[in-house]
Amino acid sequence: MSNNDNVRAKKHLGQHFLNDESVAKNIADTLTLNGYSKILEIGPGMGVLTKYLLDKPVETFVVEIDKESVVYLEKHYPKLHNHIIAEDFLKYNLKKIFNEEPFAIIGNFPYNISTQIVFRVLEMRDQIPEFSGMFQKEVAERICEKKGSKTYGILSVLAQAFYDTEYLFTVSEHVFTPPPKVKSGVMRMIRKENYSLPCSEKLFFTVVKSAFNQRRKTMRNSLKSFISEEIKDDAVFNLRPEQLSVEEFIALTQKIEAYGI
Repeated sequence: MSNNDNVRAKKHLGQHFLNDESVAKNIADTLTLNGYSKILEIGPGMGVLTKYLLDKPVETFVVEIDKESVVYLEKHYPKLHNHIIAEDFLKYNLKKIFNEEPFAIIGNFPYNISTQIVFRVLEMRDQIPEFSGMFQKEVAERICEKKGSKTYGILSVLAQAFYDTEYLFTVSEHVFTPPPKVKSGVMRMIRKENYSLPCSEKLFFTVVKSAFNQRRKTMRNSLKSFISEEIKDDAVFNLRPEQLSVEEFIALTQKIEAYGI
């Protein structure tokens, strides 16, 4: 393969191409292949991860916004025929491809949209039993962080309400072209067996976001508008949001729901 055939990494798309085969294989192997027969890779670029996914006993689709990468994939990966979605993952309606079927998502995610990708996965959790891939190290750690840490926040609580999250391994910046300025981390989310909440999901999201949007304040201050007379003396309101586990946020949402705002 000649180098002039290669795709240029585009800064505005946050592209950093992985050039280490063993790392690519290790990322592909994070998938357990339990509970689905189709996978979607986000941002395959020149297919360094894709080739290992195509070896697996599942049907592989890729979604790629970069036209130059799409042309490259069509040329070099005939197995992807009719399986390349040349669209923006954040805007494209995936039901067109998967209908109601379950599928896993994997990728070396562009750092500039990685958090939005996680929120989109949470929205589609009914169909996504598994999600794994490479993020900026801090983001991967945050998703998996437990209460009491400075980095534990909205993303940690919302992801862990529905998925078991696990930080798997760190990747050096030197295995990319061009190298990013930060280290990367690979993590996996496996959907919980019971992933419906015993409270209003909409209210749960609102409570979590409101609490962490003023994370230096106690819950009494950040959730003022939610606290009714019946629950105002609850000790939970003297805590800061990072002191509450996912289960405690769920229990708090149940109380707020029960006693009206």
